[in-house]
Amino acid sequence: MSARWLRTAVVLLCGALLVSACGGGTGNGGSSGAGGNGQSGGDGTAAIDLNQKATITWLNVLHTASPPSGPVLEQIQELTNTEIKFSWVPDASKEERINTALASDSLSDIVTLTILDNSSVRSALKSGMFWEVEPYLDEFPNLQAISEDTRRSASIGGKLYGIPLQKDLARNGVVIRKDWLDKVGLEVPKTTDELMQVAKAFTEQDPDGNGVNDTTGFVDRNDLIYGAFKTLGSYFGTPNIWQVSEDGKMTPEFETEGYLQTLSFMKELYDNGYINQDFAVTAKTDQQEKFAQGKAGIYVGALFDSKNLKNLSKGIQDHMELVLVNDITVTGNDSERAIWAANNGIGGLLAFPKSEVKNEAELKRILKFVNDLMNEEVYALMTYGIQDVHYTVDDAQAATIIDSDVWKQEVQPFAASRPKESGFQIHDADPLKVEADKLIAENASYAVLNPAYSLESETFNTQGSELQKIITDATYQYILGKIDADGFKAAVENWKKSGGSKIISEYEAEYQEIGRE
Repeated sequence: MSARWLRTAVVLLCGALLVSACGGGTGNGGSSGAGGNGQSGGDGTAAIDLNQKATITWLNVLHTASPPSGPVLEQIQELTNTEIKFSWVPDASKEERINTALASDSLSDIVTLTILDNSSVRSALKSGMFWEVEPYLDEFPNLQAISEDTRRSASIGGKLYGIPLQKDLARNGVVIRKDWLDKVGLEVPKTTDELMQVAKAFTEQDPDGNGVNDTTGFVDRNDLIYGAFKTLGSYFGTPNIWQVSEDGKMTPEFETEGYLQTLSFMKELYDNGYINQDFAVTAKTDQQEKFAQGKAGIYVGALFDSKNLKNLSKGIQDHMELVLVNDITVTGNDSERAIWAANNGIGGLLAFPKSEVKNEAELKRILKFVNDLMNEEVYALMTYGIQDVHYTVDDAQAATIIDSDVWKQEVQPFAASRPKESGFQIHDADPLKVEADKLIAENASYAVLNPAYSLESETFNTQGSELQKIITDATYQYILGKIDADGFKAAVENWKKSGGSKIISEYEAEYQEIGRE
């Protein structure tokens, strides 16, 4: 159906129906300027001034219980000179809904793709359904600043089919009860051996002083990636999912010495009771509640979780003091600091389907909009809301939320839509969040990327989840004492025979083909 992007523009474009499953609304296709004001686009289309108002449809993922309400959207539109028509897809059903949208070619001007390892998504990106954007990035100041590592990691087959959602590169570390350290007479740990000593003391020396043997060192959850295991693995030198040699040979992380050392460390924690014995079946919310209730003193995860842990402890553990640690190394082997980078700092892509974005002129107008979303003022709106309505700010640009419930309804839903989540002046006023942000920024210098993140493997696309289950199960079984080292090696061989060897070969072939160094 026909629709108009720019109210003052003379170019009419064909739009498309939005995803019916996402609300059945009708989207207005967008027309945009190319090659400067008044000049024709590179494909011969008439140009539209990039500064003219545009109506943009956006098929987006909703990470909160309900879409945003209130005045924030109006402010974002004013600052970006747009009318934004969102079609929200709940996070829990995003894979199904996005797959349906791709299959039916029922899309919007912007499509948020957060599941880049999904076979349907990768096939759609490679098929030419979406614009390749890298040739245009340097025309826009904020997009130009996207690093080469980020562009490469977000590429499929060596081509960038959208604007990367830039996340902090390496967010994880260790959160420790500082008041408990003082009680047992230990310093902040800097090595894995010292961390083990702290776990032992927190378990055996009654750090809460209640005279009852009711604490453990670690509290962990049923997550080998975002829980303790992968971060501890970084300290032992485990590569980030894959390791690549100079000649392009790929080795999965679970075949490295670092992974085996991490297994042994976790098993020692479990065997000695230094970690909650039900960690393999503990949800994240339960893990955080146990920490906040004073049942454990070591939490491994995102460093900014410390703010939430402290808030959860109010009225329960009001004397809780926390210290954040991001520089643990292995004792005695001169190991270098390292921390894994989640998805190489890529949260997905903002992709632009050719069925909706008809030409370069339209594409450049949308790219300008995405560029504008990365301006300081718009970031502040999408993160904190409207000043003196949702937050106050001091002279140091430290922001304090006025009403948490209002902020959650009117502002929080926008946060996941930010093309970039850090590097801005305005910041959280909470001291723990300030410290977490500082350490997370520091982590970037020691981040270990996954060299296969953007590579293609047909076997991984079709069997990856099934094969990973073999390794995940074996990892838990080893830690829980159900298999030994030989049993774990047998599981690795089973992984290889079941398709893992093909994944290795396919990754190696593509690595060579696209000339990665």
